[in-house]
Amino acid sequence: MSTTVLYTPEVLSLAVALARFPWREDFPLQGEARSRSCGSTIALGLAVDDRGTVTEVGVRSQACAIGQAAAAIFAEAVVGMTGRKVHEAGRALEDWLAGKVDLPDWPGLERIAAARDYPGRHGAVMLPWNAAMQVLPSA
Repeated sequence: MSTTVLYTPEVLSLAVALARFPWREDFPLQGEARSRSCGSTIALGLAVDDRGTVTEVGVRSQACAIGQAAAAIFAEAVVGMTGRKVHEAGRALEDWLAGKVDLPDWPGLERIAAARDYPGRHGAVMLPWNAAMQVLPSA
C-alpha cells in the first residue's frame, strides 16, 4: 500500500472548482464515462468552433474526489485545444498511469499525480479524457 497522501486539501478544492463549469443540456457534443474500478461517472459537454477547437466545457459529475479533481483539471485547460490534442493527452495519461512515460504535458496534472500510486483510482483520473475522446475527432 502506498504512503502517498491522495486526498489533499488541493484535491478537495479542485473538486469544488467544478462549479465553474456548469452543465447545460444544449452542449452540441456530449460524452459520458464511467470508471469500472470505483463506479464514478461523468458527463462532459463541449462546444467547438469550425476548426474543431474547444470553445466551451461543462461537467456533470457523480465521481469521487479524484474524478472530480481530474475533471476540474481537464476543464480548466481544454478550452483552446483541438480534439487531436485531447486524444494525444488521453493516450499519454493512460501510459503515465501504467508507468510507461513521464507525467503528460497537461496543465495541472501534477496536482493529482499521487493518484498514480492508487490503481483503483486510475479510472477516475481518466474520466474526463474518456468522455471527451468519445465525441471529439482525433484528427
